[in-house]
Amino acid sequence: MDALLEVREVSKTFGGVVANRAISISVPRGGVVGLIGPNGSGKTTLFSSIVGFHTVDSGRIAFEGRDVTRLRVDAIARLGLIRTFQQSRVYRGMDCMRNMLVSAQPVRDSFGAMFQRFPPGLGERTEALLDFVGLHAKRHLRAGTLSFGQQKLLEFAMALMREPKLLLLDEPTAGINPTLINALVDRLHRANTELGITLLVIEHNMRVIMDLADYVYCLAHGELLAAGAPREVQNDRRVIDAYLGAH
Repeated sequence: MDALLEVREVSKTFGGVVANRAISISVPRGGVVGLIGPNGSGKTTLFSSIVGFHTVDSGRIAFEGRDVTRLRVDAIARLGLIRTFQQSRVYRGMDCMRNMLVSAQPVRDSFGAMFQRFPPGLGERTEALLDFVGLHAKRHLRAGTLSFGQQKLLEFAMALMREPKLLLLDEPTAGINPTLINALVDRLHRANTELGITLLVIEHNMRVIMDLADYVYCLAHGELLAAGAPREVQNDRRVIDAYLGAH
């Protein structure tokens, strides 16, 4: 399949600590790829390198065939490669509608966001996406009054406002109650199938990964441990040992 993202032999160290060592992964256009591994395995560091937050020590990252290894975060985002975070990053003092509008044309600080002007025509898209994630009825409520799970849904909708080609989601279901987990997984499926957005997902909830991903990579101790179909990786003895702390 056509590879939307190619990560080749990427390594990243912090001082004497190796966070990633010669990691290679590929994300096909239109696919849903999972990235799993125990805490400290290097998953979030790899995400940060892909979106330009960290400069890698060696290796190459290509998006749509273009080398983006040394590009800045904002330049990579403009290409359609967008990332969400494990902890929700919403403007808690603003209502959902304004959070959405701000996300369409990001500013550097919350003070600037309060006074930003927006082009006409964004309102309909904002309401449609809030409806898509199930928050339309709460569109005029301040984001800070939403539950943590609803804030994660809002952040997902905010990411969709930027019309991503590839969306990197870091622990999208962490801290969310089971009912909202099902709702979020359903929205992720629909974003992939209906909106055509390719997904790369870090997730600890194995049930979610089994349901969501077409292909899974597992990291351990900063290295690629296993890769394959979800069930295949889940039953890999090396993966089981890594999660159980076996030696």
